[in-house]
Amino acid sequence: MSIDVVGVTKRFKSFTALDNVSLEIRSGELVALLGPSGSGKTTLLRIIAGLDWPDAGAVRFDGEDALDRSVRERNVGFVFQHYALFRHMSVFENVAFGLRVRRGADKLPEAAIRAKVNELLSLVQIDWLAERYPAQLSGGQRQRVALARALAISPRVLLLDEPFGALDAKVRKELRRWLRHLHEELPVTSVLVTHDQEEALELADRVVVMGRGKIEQVGTPADVYDDPATAFVHDFIGETIAFPGLARSGSLYLGDRALGLDAQGLGDGPARILARPHDVEIADPAASPFAGRVLAVRTFGPNRRADVEIANDGGPLVIEAAVPRDQSLDVGTKVGLKPHRYKVFAA
Repeated sequence: MSIDVVGVTKRFKSFTALDNVSLEIRSGELVALLGPSGSGKTTLLRIIAGLDWPDAGAVRFDGEDALDRSVRERNVGFVFQHYALFRHMSVFENVAFGLRVRRGADKLPEAAIRAKVNELLSLVQIDWLAERYPAQLSGGQRQRVALARALAISPRVLLLDEPFGALDAKVRKELRRWLRHLHEELPVTSVLVTHDQEEALELADRVVVMGRGKIEQVGTPADVYDDPATAFVHDFIGETIAFPGLARSGSLYLGDRALGLDAQGLGDGPARILARPHDVEIADPAASPFAGRVLAVRTFGPNRRADVEIANDGGPLVIEAAVPRDQSLDVGTKVGLKPHRYKVFAA
């Protein structure tokens, strides 16, 4: 099922949660809504689900108006961060709940319900836990139960609101990989809300980066990481080194000194030169756009970082730069910083 969000605006008193947001989600796609708290991603998810209504705009499922439909009529499965399982019900009965409450022509016979639930428990790899209760499960197991329950109604759209946020890092990583494989097996369109960059980049076919109620960029994980459209996207996704500068006649300057860097079409005025740490080389200060003194060197796991203080019109600025493991670097050393790949935005 395709989802079209057209010009959606949502306000809560004086706060604008969504500001004229439009988005196309293709059938069978897994899209991640990524952004900081307050960016509007959960509000957008709730409007797609039918749990909230917009003040303006439209939501269409396969080209048909979804705002006239209730949550049940939209055939949407919803997975919450905190599971929302029924504590007094076994795993089996939690998954069966959506099927048991059906009425009329949609109600399945008991044998069909049991077959469907057993199939789902096997799919999410917890069939051996069918008779246990939520309190007897780990966090990762509870989230699998919640996902199986959402899938029990055979939804055409699966909505996941920070589904792994309450889990520890190792379990999150395992479940992300598992969910990606599961999505590829199911005929469902999935929308994932997260503030975890790694989660979005690893799971999604496309990432929607949101900030302050607007969409900043939509693209593949590679697009939004390697070619961020705005300074906000560059700062939010991955690690960023920010150098000061001044755009003038197509070139970049620090004060009156030419940096030898292209302004990338930015008009004259203050600039921010943004780069990923692995795209900045520690080099000879005499042959580099930026030069400074090493204040500290830190090693954590396979990574080494150096705090380098560079000169700036507004006073000294400390830059954190990546250091190759085999490069000797002492505190107090004068070094140059040379960005090989960078983006330029207005400051």
